[in-house]
Amino acid sequence: MTSPVSGSQGAATPIDLTDSFKAYDVRGIVGETITEESVRAVGAAFVEVLNLAGQTVLLGGDMRASTPAFIAAFAEGATERGADVVDLGLISTDMLYYAAGVLDAPGVMFTASHNPAAYNGMKMSLAGAVPISSESGLFEIRDVAQGYLESGLPEPVTALGSRTEKDLLAGYAGYLRSLVDLSGSRPLKVVVDAGNGMAGKTTPAVLGDAELAALPLEIIPLYFELDGTFPNHPANPLEPENLRDLQAAVREHGADLGLAFDGDADRCFVIDEQGEPVSPSAVTGLVARREIHRARAGSTVNGVVHAPEETPVVIHNLITSRAVPELVAAEGGRAVETRVGHSFIKAVMAQESAVFGGEHSAHYYFRDFFNADTGMLAAMHVLAALGEQPLPLSELAAEYSPYVASGEINSEVADKDAAVEKVLVEFAVGWPESGANTGYVCEPCHPKLAGQETLVSQVDGTTVSAADGSWWFNLRPSNTEPFLRYNGEAHDRETMEIVRDVVLALVRS
Repeated sequence: MTSPVSGSQGAATPIDLTDSFKAYDVRGIVGETITEESVRAVGAAFVEVLNLAGQTVLLGGDMRASTPAFIAAFAEGATERGADVVDLGLISTDMLYYAAGVLDAPGVMFTASHNPAAYNGMKMSLAGAVPISSESGLFEIRDVAQGYLESGLPEPVTALGSRTEKDLLAGYAGYLRSLVDLSGSRPLKVVVDAGNGMAGKTTPAVLGDAELAALPLEIIPLYFELDGTFPNHPANPLEPENLRDLQAAVREHGADLGLAFDGDADRCFVIDEQGEPVSPSAVTGLVARREIHRARAGSTVNGVVHAPEETPVVIHNLITSRAVPELVAAEGGRAVETRVGHSFIKAVMAQESAVFGGEHSAHYYFRDFFNADTGMLAAMHVLAALGEQPLPLSELAAEYSPYVASGEINSEVADKDAAVEKVLVEFAVGWPESGANTGYVCEPCHPKLAGQETLVSQVDGTTVSAADGSWWFNLRPSNTEPFLRYNGEAHDRETMEIVRDVVLALVRS
């Protein structure tokens, strides 16, 4: 064994990898919970645990300042264990999934997604873009890497691996265009806010003419300069304040719509021509309808023939609007509910051979994209749906938004379990002590809610629903941040706001 790998800043005690290894990715503060030394150890452990000596490992990353050094450190650890590293350079996360699918090789994307500039991390995939999570080897890689940090990396193998470079941008763009044909669209003016993230590189390639022929789209760029310090606003379009520049630009330019991507460009948020957000649930419904029709007609993708399906499957997480499963059923599909989180949804996508999956957080999954999530492909479906008919997006999207949603609201609380228990005392009298899953909303909540029968589920967080279906809400602790997340929906705005305000007051008291 070589000498132990030191922790950050020359510390004698190596860092604890449990601080950065989450349920389905790695994410930490650069120089504190994730360092070049720890990444090198993870690179060696990745190859060792997955038995990848003599095989190809794909590496790429986003525009964060620490990414090049982390890629080099991981490559050093991986090649010393005998793997051949292919460096894909600056890529979006869905480009890594494309590479892992097309090249049939495992890979690692260096990104901290929407987190601030001080963070970086890793998203790991097996060959075919199959995700690596806590349930499929991620924690084993962590534990082996921790051992290397504490006891030293093994001596390099005799047959060291190689490191080469490969540019897949044109192939990625062409593959997406083969799935959604925009060449026949009516002319559309589109504002794209890349948030100084990787969409600044992928948008010109896919929607513009940087790599392929021009489409009938006028792209108005906003913050396309790759800059991991995020000088204009955080690359997190889930937060409403980060959409304001895009909303203003859509109105200013008289655009047909706006698209906002997060830092690694695997999520996409949509703004209509009036500058108003289109909910991810509405986008899920719109894309689901298109993919159901496509599956029922049959298709050939990347040489794989898909025969016509009588009842295509669509996946949605439990926080998605109830309008989604209703639409899927009406279109002749079958809706399957699953937990929040990309590794869980991808697993169910594969098990069910689902044609499409959507999350409330604007992650969209496609069977034709190796069951992986890609914000760009979802955006192309929205563009195609808009461009093939004359209505503005606000009218087109209204069909997919029959209910009123709260959006995701975060509360930082010291004791998340206690906060949830306070809510249950108000909304589910007799639960869980009685063992029943029904109760009655108690009088102190609000006069409009008093006496309503409720249903409680703890499949993913805690969901409380009105038995008559008129409203529901979910409280779920974040896996990556110190928040209790609230999502709710009702048949009318007044009820949605009443339920939201009562629950948040209890959570934050």
